[in-house]
Amino acid sequence: MATLDVRQMIAAGEEPFDMIMATVASLPPDNELVIVAPFEPVPLEGVLQGQGFNYEAVQIAEDHWQVTFWRETN
Repeated sequence: MATLDVRQMIAAGEEPFDMIMATVASLPPDNELVIVAPFEPVPLEGVLQGQGFNYEAVQIAEDHWQVTFWRETN
């Protein structure tokens, strides 16, 4: 499992999309990616769902979301 906590990047005004997509590209097919963010990353969920990922988003606190992405393996 790979975990990216992007809360500090976003707080600093940085865009984590390229880093996330690079991590996705290097992710083994049977591995999960966990994104920790200050909000639910709905656009990212759509992008990765379009690439065959399932996801589960959990709100931990008002400004703390954890989203787990995975691909179904046969």
